Amino acid sequence: MLNIGCHLSTSKGFKHMGMEALSIGANTFQFFTRNPRGGKAKAIDPKDVADLLDIMKAHQFAPILAHASYTLNACSKDAHLRKYATEMMADDLVRMEYLPGNLYNFHPGSHVGQGPEAGIEMIAEMLNEILRPEQTTTVLLETMSGKGSEVGRNFEELRAILDKVELTDKMGICLDTCHVFDGGYDLVNDLDGVLNQFDQLIGLHRLKAIHLNDSLNSLASHKDRHAGIGKGNIGLDAIVRIINHPSLHNLPFLLETPNELSGYAEEIKLLREASHIASFSHI
Repeated sequence: MLNIGCHLSTSKGFKHMGMEALSIGANTFQFFTRNPRGGKAKAIDPKDVADLLDIMKAHQFAPILAHASYTLNACSKDAHLRKYATEMMADDLVRMEYLPGNLYNFHPGSHVGQGPEAGIEMIAEMLNEILRPEQTTTVLLETMSGKGSEVGRNFEELRAILDKVELTDKMGICLDTCHVFDGGYDLVNDLDGVLNQFDQLIGLHRLKAIHLNDSLNSLASHKDRHAGIGKGNIGLDAIVRIINHPSLHNLPFLLETPNELSGYAEEIKLLREASHIASFSHI
């Protein structure tokens, strides 16, 4: 069964997100832990969370993915901004334990001229400060497209961060298809080669979720402009190969395409049908 969902708003609570996911044929979803531009997180209603957990259990949801605010930059030049990122992420991980056993994703950050090596050190330093042996949440580094001074622009930089994290079993990777394509990894013509490279450098066992997006830009553009499924330079055929790849098909796929809820429902239907057809073709 294809595990697929999209980004949903937390404005009406956790139970509402679960019901909204079901209404569009999803069995997972992504949400921001707080305003994507930063700020204080809303208080958690334990009954609301419990209702979501009941929905997830009853409908066999795949793991869901919380996304950190975009303002979190663990390798900022500004020590106050690094401290803010550390405090915000530590608070998010405490809150995530209301949803035990799920995933938390963040953009590694931008080194803003300090160099990727310095950025990698700072990111790992933050993770070593906030990760706890008792946490049930897996923290994911997101693959980035390489625009500006982003850290995580290639698999080598992600591996370098992981190598410096002490509680490495609490870590994983979220692969964004638009980002890696824009970053120079040819998902269209060499999917197996890209996955083999990922496996050799990082290990496919660390790949925990996929942001499923088409790209408005060309291969290796080092930009970041998501497109609807089949409406960009990755294309529907390549995306169908991704969701049906034997190394990937059991992962949660999260759509971050430019859509309203009805558009997400159409994409989920399209991809479920493509996944179903592929499964029958192998019988």
